[in-house]
Amino acid sequence: MYLTHFGLSQPPFRITAHTEFFYGGGNRGAILDALIYAIRQGEGIIKVSGEVGSGKTMLCRMLQERLPAEVETVYLANPSVSPDEILHAIAFEMQLSLPRDAERLEVMQALQEYLVERHSQGKQVVVFVEEAQSMPLATLEEIRLLSNLETQHYKLLQIVLFGQPELDRNLARTEIRQLKERITHSFTLKPLTSSEIRDYLMFRLRAASYHGPDLFGPAVVKLISRASRGLTRRVNIIADKTLLAAFADNTHTLSPKHVRAAIQDSEFELSKDAVPWSRMAAALALLVAGAGLGVALHAYIQPQPEIQADSVTMGAQSTRPAAEPLAAETMTAQKSPPGVAEEPGDVFERRLAATEKWILKQGPSTTSIQLMGSNDIKLLRWQLDKIGRDVEMDQIFVYRTKISGQPAWTVLYGSFPGRAEAAAALAHLPESLKANRPILRTLQGIRAEIAELQ
Repeated sequence: MYLTHFGLSQPPFRITAHTEFFYGGGNRGAILDALIYAIRQGEGIIKVSGEVGSGKTMLCRMLQERLPAEVETVYLANPSVSPDEILHAIAFEMQLSLPRDAERLEVMQALQEYLVERHSQGKQVVVFVEEAQSMPLATLEEIRLLSNLETQHYKLLQIVLFGQPELDRNLARTEIRQLKERITHSFTLKPLTSSEIRDYLMFRLRAASYHGPDLFGPAVVKLISRASRGLTRRVNIIADKTLLAAFADNTHTLSPKHVRAAIQDSEFELSKDAVPWSRMAAALALLVAGAGLGVALHAYIQPQPEIQADSVTMGAQSTRPAAEPLAAETMTAQKSPPGVAEEPGDVFERRLAATEKWILKQGPSTTSIQLMGSNDIKLLRWQLDKIGRDVEMDQIFVYRTKISGQPAWTVLYGSFPGRAEAAAALAHLPESLKANRPILRTLQGIRAEIAELQ
């Protein structure tokens, strides 16, 4: 790990939505303030759109953190449900006791009674819908009908849609024009400019306790800007691997060759005016005399309690004869890291199997705590090993899902009879498990998410 090498207290470029690393530049801070204002006004439907990796999930997490205590939030992680299911999904997230075969009118009546009760208590209820571009048009129309729930003077339910640009195209369709008319506030997350990327990189480093000089020089920032296209998730991925490349090179000076190695490993593309790859072949083939970045990456993701700079370097040197070419073990290699079992029967496979049985036995009101999600199975195994040091592994559940249409896995902790018990358990989680801002998930929502894969 490169943390000690660069004097960092924690990884600065994680792609999970860690609110301590929220960057207010690139108009993000202004949009957050405007969202809080719009929600507090309680009028209409709010829409936030942006490309994949532009920071929509981070904004959603920031809203949950910054909104006052009297605002109760309901989070829908899987909007790809039918019109008949969306009301049930919201009702279950609100912990309403309804039979699974309850008619639409019965569910709507229960929702209205719940919202009226919250309103009488001075509470405001907001539903956050992520990946709203995946929501069927008929379900979007059902969302519009939900926005009709109101008293004589106030809306009882506020709805915030987060989605990719496809959401705007869906809303432009004639058959749901009534919904579009209900959208009173619309925000778009634009890609970061090159200068904003430079500020963003340093902001994240400072947030991770870095106190040295500017690591990312103009040439490095220019390459990152080209490959990332201004999308913060891509910036994080490239910057993280660039630091790792410099660490493997045993230097504190980031250079274009380190960025290009990171870009190649990430399978991103540079713009046409970038330096041809052929001119950098030698640099990509040899980052460190006698040791390669691919080996350093393998060492980086090994499930070890602590990885010191010396141990990684020595381990890399001892895995290859001096005369063996480095090119055969580049960053793009997908072999399993040492110490991580791939065959069935390892902790990952065991928890997958245990989770299937657990889901079948639980009632619809069961609530769990979502710790993390990942589409990188090696990273997930490493994380499970870390999580197992803090909590009992038989309380960890793993199920298959999708992230942006790609196969992924979600990790849960605990099985609680209701939201109150789960919230109390979340508050007492070890700090290491709170790093990714865990959220509460109902079994009903989990089952609906799994059903989408079938």
